[in-house]
Amino acid sequence: MPDPIPLQPRQDPGAADAGSLEKMGRIEPQPIPEPATQPFVEPDWPPEDQPA
Repeated sequence: MPDPIPLQPRQDPGAADAGSLEKMGRIEPQPIPEPATQPFVEPDWPPEDQPA
């Protein structure tokens, strides 16, 4: 699969995507979520003898 062509930020004042708004200086840089520390943890189900 070919690499995607990078797009220039929109200069439209009504631009709605955060990347364009950030590059235009209209919003603060968005935080990058941290990866899960334990992505394969078993679900925390209630004990079987108690009603849900």
